[in-house]
Amino acid sequence: MTSLAANADIRIAGARIVEEALVVDLIDGRSISAPLSWFPRLAKAEPEARQRFEIAGAGYGLHWPELDEDISVEGLLRGAPSPESRSPCL
Repeated sequence: MTSLAANADIRIAGARIVEEALVVDLIDGRSISAPLSWFPRLAKAEPEARQRFEIAGAGYGLHWPELDEDISVEGLLRGAPSPESRSPCL
C-alpha cells in the first residue's frame, strides 16, 4: 500500500497576511490559512511588522524576529492556535 502523504512536501514556499488571516503556501501546492486571532502577537502588530518574517527551520516554520513569534507548518496543519490566544492575560 502506498501513501500520498509520503510524497507531500510541506515546506513553506511563501506566506502572506490577508485581511484577518495568515496564509501559508506550501511547496506541494497547498495553501493553509488561519485566523490572525490565533496569533495575538501578529494580530496586535503593525502591518509593516507583520510583513517582516523569515522562512525558518529548513522551511518548516515562520519566524518574526521583531515580534518574537514562531509558527510551524505542523501546528498549522493540526489547526493549533498559539497558547497565547487562550490566555486571559492577553
